[in-house]
Amino acid sequence: MAASVVKSIIKSSHRLPPLPTIRDLIRLFKLRALKQFSQNFLMDQRLTTKIVKSAGRITDGLVLEVGPGPGSITRSILEQYPKHLVVVEKDRRFIPSLELLADATKDLVRMDIVRDDILLYQCEHAFPEHPKVEWEEDKRPNIHLIGNLPFAISTRLLINWLKDISLKRGAWTYGRSTMILTFQLEVAERIIAPISSDQRCRLSVMSQIWTKPLLKFTIPGGAFIPPPKVDVGVVTLIPLKTPLTTLPFDLVEKVLRYIFSMRQKYVRRGIANLYPPKVQEELTQLTFQMADVDPLYRSFQLSNEECLRLAESYKKIIDENSEYADYNYRAPKSERLEMM
Repeated sequence: MAASVVKSIIKSSHRLPPLPTIRDLIRLFKLRALKQFSQNFLMDQRLTTKIVKSAGRITDGLVLEVGPGPGSITRSILEQYPKHLVVVEKDRRFIPSLELLADATKDLVRMDIVRDDILLYQCEHAFPEHPKVEWEEDKRPNIHLIGNLPFAISTRLLINWLKDISLKRGAWTYGRSTMILTFQLEVAERIIAPISSDQRCRLSVMSQIWTKPLLKFTIPGGAFIPPPKVDVGVVTLIPLKTPLTTLPFDLVEKVLRYIFSMRQKYVRRGIANLYPPKVQEELTQLTFQMADVDPLYRSFQLSNEECLRLAESYKKIIDENSEYADYNYRAPKSERLEMM
């Protein structure tokens, strides 16, 4: 009999003990959400379960939960019987409630609690025993990153993880691990925004170059305590088997930042700022000619492919003119004068 079948039989006969509700945990440990940390507790277990099920089948899988807080989503993850759950929590106040959940389920689920800042935590250390799955394979590793992200760090964390995906490091050392994350609804809509959308921005293109993002559902702000002034979007991001580019992440991010820096103006205005004034007109014109992109488009009218062609053109130009690679039009005037 296959090992996975045996485990399923064992788990069906040894169910998790009754776990305290999130309200019980908050009351027991006298917890409250802190505004300075952008903390909001999700109280409805039906919604936390819906978030977890958006990951697909996590039974016998590996889960890294970001910022579990008192353990609302943690509780729903444990009920799906992952093989190994690692939770990364910065706030020491939440450790006792997480330890209670870990102790209550220790006979059925391995749960490790890491007190760390997720912006600094090295995700490749979470599951060192998991074999790597080749990136090009149809099968993805049974590894899932799940989190109700604080609004204050959500965009920064996603950018960090997109870079990790591009370099196949961190949680993506193992292969194309999946993310299931919450964002302020406006940010979630930006991540998935198509061409010409009012929400299209740098984050849209970057997310779509390296992943397939999907907005799964929306959670009303009133489901949280304290209720934020905005609704929340649950987004899954699945790394693409073949990313849309092999260009260096930092170069792509730089060009996209300039492209979207003047959203309502012609895109040539943003691209022009990549170059010093003495060569600005000539190299801006050359960039658009090489990329075969209309300089009179607005940034939100550009496709992902057109944005990447502009990045490729910029790279070719600075490869041949390395003295312009570090030009920054926002640098102090004395630094910019050296390139003029």
